[in-house]
Amino acid sequence: MRGLSADPLASPRRGAAAALLAVGLLLFAGCSRGSESPAPPPPSPGPAAASLPTFTDVTADSGIRFAHNNGAFGKKYLPETMGSGCAFLDYDGDGLLDVYLANGADFPSHHTRTTYPALYRNLGGGRFDDVTEKAGLRQEFFGMGIAVGDYDNDGHEDLFVTALGRARLYHNRGNGTFEEVGVAAGVAHSGFGSSAAFLDYDRDGDLDLLVGYYVRWSEANDLSCTIDGTSKSYCTPESYQGDGPKLYRNEGNGRFTDVSRASGIENTSGKSLGVAVFDFDADGWPDIAVANDTQPNYLYRNNHDGTFSEIGRESGIAFSESGVARGAMGIDAADYDGSGRESLIIGNFSNEMLGLYHNEGAGLFIDDAPRAGIGQPSLLTLAFGAFFFDYDLDGHDDIFVTNGHVEDDINRLQKEVTYAQRPHLFHNTGKGLFEAVGDRSGAALALPMVGRGAAWGDYDGDGDLDLLLTTNGGPARLLRNDGGNASSWLQVRLRGARSDRDGIGAVVKATAGGVTRSRTVKSGSSYESASDLVAAFGFGPGVPKVDTLEIIWPSGTKQALRDVATGRLVRVDEVAGIVP
Repeated sequence: MRGLSADPLASPRRGAAAALLAVGLLLFAGCSRGSESPAPPPPSPGPAAASLPTFTDVTADSGIRFAHNNGAFGKKYLPETMGSGCAFLDYDGDGLLDVYLANGADFPSHHTRTTYPALYRNLGGGRFDDVTEKAGLRQEFFGMGIAVGDYDNDGHEDLFVTALGRARLYHNRGNGTFEEVGVAAGVAHSGFGSSAAFLDYDRDGDLDLLVGYYVRWSEANDLSCTIDGTSKSYCTPESYQGDGPKLYRNEGNGRFTDVSRASGIENTSGKSLGVAVFDFDADGWPDIAVANDTQPNYLYRNNHDGTFSEIGRESGIAFSESGVARGAMGIDAADYDGSGRESLIIGNFSNEMLGLYHNEGAGLFIDDAPRAGIGQPSLLTLAFGAFFFDYDLDGHDDIFVTNGHVEDDINRLQKEVTYAQRPHLFHNTGKGLFEAVGDRSGAALALPMVGRGAAWGDYDGDGDLDLLLTTNGGPARLLRNDGGNASSWLQVRLRGARSDRDGIGAVVKATAGGVTRSRTVKSGSSYESASDLVAAFGFGPGVPKVDTLEIIWPSGTKQALRDVATGRLVRVDEVAGIVP
């Protein structure tokens, strides 16, 4: 995220990124943002576009009543622009996805109200109940990002929440309540936290923790930036010292050790907003991608010995094609084109299109966004949450992006850009190309919003993937996928034995009709949010069974299950196979 002035003197952006937008968008003096040439036109709508699913806003009917507090009171502090994340999780183990919503807070110098995060228990039938206080989570702090994972392998999903201030680790007691153990566990670092993810980077069977940190900001060191020489504007991250990511190794006894420096992850020039864990070179070891704001993106290759090598520049994901570090926020990885290699989607600032870094193999990525049809439609929007998911269950990974600017008066300065913005939904045509279908996917996606966090999950158990969204200083939204269930589907939930209990890092491959589809069970991705820890497959209509379901566990164990019926969620144990 960047504001509208590059430093306290509001100097123009340095280098090649100062070019004006080629389509004629006039940038005002003092703007720190670069701009990119318009992309080729997106592909024309495919013949199946008319039958694609739509999304319905069911927030009011669900019982979710939540408003985000960004703490804004006229001072234009940088943290108030960032929003907070959301998560789907099954905290009580009843098989229904519950909802956790991080919340901000008033700043200490202007504390006029007390606000809290929220935990909503899924009651079934599309209804949720606020159990925040009952669960022990009614605590005021400036929450930011969320990671979900069973860090102590006791069978209950735990919560890690980053913050502006001290991070929190909530241990799930298994009785519907949580205990905050961040200090005792050694992960209660104070800073400007952003996204986080659980992973087993050393493959020892327990979950380690990756945490993104943004910049070193406090009320005391807040800078005064301006565009017009009179009124204050948000300072850009270039004005502040970076903080970068941290890595904590799980010691298996409820405690973590900070191995950021020893592992090679530490980089205080980084300004981390999004993190994604994926095995880009398919060597069986989890690698890490970090989306940085105004700094080069990072790609950390796992060296198999507890250390990582940062190869963002040589891999091609560090910069745009013009060699400029963009304002990157959300990030996710998937094999969207069936190549057998996981590629990256990265959300960027307005006047900087989405990045779609296609994995070419041999450690090389190429930004394919313009050719793939997502470049031009995303040029004027400011992307935060971004992820791959197969929303129409046709077997191809689609793309969802939440958008929203950081300046509430941006339209006064840039007539083509608005504060509230519509989300993007890109349908994968199956040929490495995407079509923008948000305007044909229901009124819920036509509504402009100041979008920030986004997560997917099948909260109503009908097989298609629903959306949970947050807005900055506004309500959370639950969008039901009304896909009509015309397509065959399968969801696979793992239970590790030698691997971590959630099976995070496992690769699940489903083969039906001679076509193999692959999913990785993962924590993190998107922006400050956590989607369901399930491998979700779509096969299109008329596929009654999966011929072979192969699971490659983080421990190295390989399972092959035959003739698995579709249209259901199956639970697979690392030792026992399919279990009730």
